[in-house]
Amino acid sequence: MDFSIGVIISTYNNPAWLEKVFWGYMNQSVAADEIIIADDGSKDDTRRLIERYSEFLPIKHVWHEDRGFQKSMILNKAIVASTADYLIFTDQDCIPRRDFVEVHKSHARSRQFISGGYFKLPMNISKMLTQDDVVSQKAFDLKWLRNNGLGLSFKNTKLFRSPLYARLLNCLTPTKATWNGCNSSGWRSDVLAVNGFNEEMHYGGQDREFGERLINMGIRPVQMRYSAIVVHLDHSRPYKTPESIKTNKQIRANTQRLKLVRTPFGIEKL
Repeated sequence: MDFSIGVIISTYNNPAWLEKVFWGYMNQSVAADEIIIADDGSKDDTRRLIERYSEFLPIKHVWHEDRGFQKSMILNKAIVASTADYLIFTDQDCIPRRDFVEVHKSHARSRQFISGGYFKLPMNISKMLTQDDVVSQKAFDLKWLRNNGLGLSFKNTKLFRSPLYARLLNCLTPTKATWNGCNSSGWRSDVLAVNGFNEEMHYGGQDREFGERLINMGIRPVQMRYSAIVVHLDHSRPYKTPESIKTNKQIRANTQRLKLVRTPFGIEKL
């Protein structure tokens, strides 16, 4: 089955990290047909960066005014602007491995979505990564990362290069397959069927709630956290508040209890 692939990348005022992500998408074994930047109100330096990289990548820049953390809203606007059959969702701080788009595309199936994960880099390595490190795939090489200060952890197994080992761990991991905003994908038609993201929700679980509505609609999550690989650049989260976490937990509980599929606060306001 032939179908088009779009990548939706959320961003907010971090052109240095976004540029490193662009290096990854310029280096894919299977290129995306479109890349939509869901920009939650960044300043002109981000716009200029996007204009520069539009010479090399099929980028659409979807922007709205900065009115605080409105990621759900800008993602919905990016979904509307997309035209691809199948959409990968990720963030400005997630550099894709060379086979990232290929893995998502090759595992896309009807009535399912893919749940990917991330491998978090410390700040010193996040800052030092160059374009050559991304293109040469050193950024995903465990030996190179260890030589540059990466600590020992079982999570390092995410960077093992064996497809067989990755498939095994995808099956054995106790982590539930959920919609993860930094690395998940699904059919655009399914995304529209649940009316996109709930714009009542700010930071803290809005991606999970979206996935729970897909599951309520009968879309099965597939665990690919060891196969669809991004490295996650370090950063702070000043937009994380106890209030938003509490509100979002209540909304998620309601979605689960009532088995809701379409949010009334999504792409279409019901």
